[in-house]
Amino acid sequence: MTPIEYIGSTPKKQRKKPIMGGWVIMLLAVGFVSYFAWPAFADIVKSEEDLPTNTKVERAISTLSKSGKYGDRIAAAALDRTRKGVIYDGSVYNNIGYPNGDISPDRGTSTDMVVRVYRELGIDLQVKIHEDMSEHFHKYPQLWNQRQPDTNIDHRRVHNQQRFFERHGVVLEKSRSTADYSYGDVVVWSLPDGKPHIGIVVPGPGSHAEEVWVVHNNRNGTEWSNDLLSNSIIGHYRYQGE
Repeated sequence: MTPIEYIGSTPKKQRKKPIMGGWVIMLLAVGFVSYFAWPAFADIVKSEEDLPTNTKVERAISTLSKSGKYGDRIAAAALDRTRKGVIYDGSVYNNIGYPNGDISPDRGTSTDMVVRVYRELGIDLQVKIHEDMSEHFHKYPQLWNQRQPDTNIDHRRVHNQQRFFERHGVVLEKSRSTADYSYGDVVVWSLPDGKPHIGIVVPGPGSHAEEVWVVHNNRNGTEWSNDLLSNSIIGHYRYQGE
């Protein structure tokens, strides 16, 4: 029999598909990405969880209130101020009452926050500073062309609060180590524009509870922030009344 010539491409043997095919590769790829990306993702989640919230404020205040320490009471009163919805208002002068005089409670600066915190503990810095300035006027900064004390404004100036704490509180080291600060301490900074700024040391939120953060009003309203070392520290005091 004459063989028949085959014309066309050579037949190819069909290859078997690999078991699970691309799924294995995909799973390996997902595992690889997860292994390296998860730490960064976890840090982001943790960071979100540690943001200051009213719930964390309540927890921190509750913890501080149990200690009985005076500094912790100051810190608790400072944290409570962050829930008041205060708008920064740097108006130079307002006519207010005396004693316990204040501008509108929904407005204020860093010094107003400090005054309001101490009033929660029964100390009126408006009265304290006025009485001290009345007896020792020239021992206070002479920066505003005043000839006598003024109960409307003296206690609302950072320079005057700082001088009062120097005279009647404990003057502490202006350290760059957070270990040297305790809850309730008063800190004065020099901002980048050269203006003085004042705040109170408090614990941090969430997993930062063992750290030292601050409550202050730096043009964003009264806030709880990790800004203790963000600016040059020019004063560190502990004042717990006479």
